[in-house]
Amino acid sequence: MSDGWAIDIDRSDITRAKLVPDPAAPLSPGQVRVRIDSYAMTANNITYAVFGHPSGLFGNDQGYWDFFAERDRPGRLPVWGFATVVESTADGIAAGDRFYGYYPMASHAVLAAGAVGPGGFTDVTPRRTTLPPVYNNYQRIEALGDHRAEHHDYWPVFRPLFLTGWLIADQFEDEGDYSAAQILIASASSKTALGLGFSLAQRRGPRPETVGLTSKANVADLAAQGIYDRVIAYDDILTLNPATPSALVDMAGNGAVTRAVHSHFGDRLKASIIVGKSHWDAEAGQSALPGPERQGFFAPGRVQKRVADWGGGAFADRMAGAWLGFMAIAPRLARIDRRTGGEAALDAYREMLSGKADPKAGILVTP
Repeated sequence: MSDGWAIDIDRSDITRAKLVPDPAAPLSPGQVRVRIDSYAMTANNITYAVFGHPSGLFGNDQGYWDFFAERDRPGRLPVWGFATVVESTADGIAAGDRFYGYYPMASHAVLAAGAVGPGGFTDVTPRRTTLPPVYNNYQRIEALGDHRAEHHDYWPVFRPLFLTGWLIADQFEDEGDYSAAQILIASASSKTALGLGFSLAQRRGPRPETVGLTSKANVADLAAQGIYDRVIAYDDILTLNPATPSALVDMAGNGAVTRAVHSHFGDRLKASIIVGKSHWDAEAGQSALPGPERQGFFAPGRVQKRVADWGGGAFADRMAGAWLGFMAIAPRLARIDRRTGGEAALDAYREMLSGKADPKAGILVTP
């Protein structure tokens, strides 16, 4: 096979990224080589880059750079997508098999297949064995009960982000909404936020009001989607009633917005949850904030809790029902923006890193 490409990122400076050749080395027993067919580039990937270094997110000393590169090598950014096996030395996996899962930002990847079965396999590369299972599972497309051909391109773009939003909504319900009467959702045009707003709206019975916070230019378009009960501009946060018990979900880590909300509501802010850090170069806003201590949300941990609570089958069924409901409206929330080849992939990363990517587009890279 012809040599592929990969994008190397400086582990200490995520603005330094370059396209490099990625020669195909011989496989060891139990490995598979896949051709990455398509993957999404979203703000979530920038969060992965920001937390690339070991930070305790996984309950040990590992970070996102450890998925696809050894510690002494440049980082390879994880992305969600589809891939086809082109070579296999693993029993139960053959060339032509297709899988959905977590891949490096590259044209190809080599995975170590363990626990191979009808539904897929688990990557058992030693450095990955202590990482959350949700990141190491590769699912056969044919085994995905809620995969529909017409939704195929939306899976990489929306699936992991919708899952995160759905899990946040589940946590709010589980926690009695933290006694909040309204939930303020910052970066409300982001795909994770849309998943959260949609999931909260589906709840039966009383629930808090959802207030989407976004830039002034996005207010009218976002309000027209009907995802949130209200949409306001960041500049209008101070017009909200400061006596209303509220909760904040911060999707992007914009310190100025966080400070404005905490300062405005003070002790009436019942919870402040940070989900992502796509505003990686913004002031963190964490010093001496009034109100509650900020808490991080880590989707894989919530998945593990709910699988333990409900069982794997019940979790999958609930997720499938929610996902298919969301897919009924997803095409009007974002159009697919296709990019092809290594240079285009590098440009897409830089565009997302700059914060200038169109939130109404879903960037889908075809290596």
